Amino acid sequence: MCLAIPSKVIAIDSNTNTATLDTLGVTREASLDLMNEEVNIGDYVLLHIGYVMGKIDEEQAKLSLETYEEIIKSIEEEERELQNANAK
Repeated sequence: MCLAIPSKVIAIDSNTNTATLDTLGVTREASLDLMNEEVNIGDYVLLHIGYVMGKIDEEQAKLSLETYEEIIKSIEEEERELQNANAK
């Protein structure tokens, strides 16, 4: 299964054809080599293994990011419960 993460473009380096992306508060670089359309600062894109795979609508991106945040919170809660159970 492949997972592409919605990310916001915060900078573009045309010399290296890369974008700086914000993904849930984490900044990372990604290649634009696989993009056939123009990418601009402020766009939401799908990030997969270091490559921008395509653009995504801002509303859809935000909905997806909210879902990821809910999953992360759920995993963190389960880990806390497991640690508490093991501490007893």
